[in-house]
Amino acid sequence: MREHSRQNISRPPKKSYQHAMNTAVRILTNRDHSKFELVQKLQQRGFSTKIVATVIARCEDFGYIDDPRTAQVYVLQLKRKCFGRRYVRLALKKKRLMGAAIEKILVENYPGEDEYIHAGRLLEKKKKTFANLTDPRKRSDRIYRFLYSRGFNPAVIRDLVK
Repeated sequence: MREHSRQNISRPPKKSYQHAMNTAVRILTNRDHSKFELVQKLQQRGFSTKIVATVIARCEDFGYIDDPRTAQVYVLQLKRKCFGRRYVRLALKKKRLMGAAIEKILVENYPGEDEYIHAGRLLEKKKKTFANLTDPRKRSDRIYRFLYSRGFNPAVIRDLVK
């Protein structure tokens, strides 16, 4: 009889709208995600396209997902980690955060002058690493490659290497 009463408890189907909404909220509690990222994550979990579209619309209505806000937070986070504007722009494209509004956020939150400051700060942190190289040409080449890999503008790097 006990087994029978357990079966009467109605549980929503695993792939229902409510389950998808709960999953979306759980994903968004850890950090902001772009609309594209959230769609990908929900589809990977097996939710239908129709349910995902409904959940995305509700999340936008509630303000849970906001691509410009996500882009702004991400730009500031990468800026703090001393990445250059080129790297930040590519990272935003990877997250499918593109468009005029996003470019405006990048320009407002990471002006060109800041690139000099952050590249200089990063170079100061790595000073000991590059000091071991005795050949000035090799040292400047290595500094250039390092800063370029971090997404800094070549003109900024040339100025700092001098």
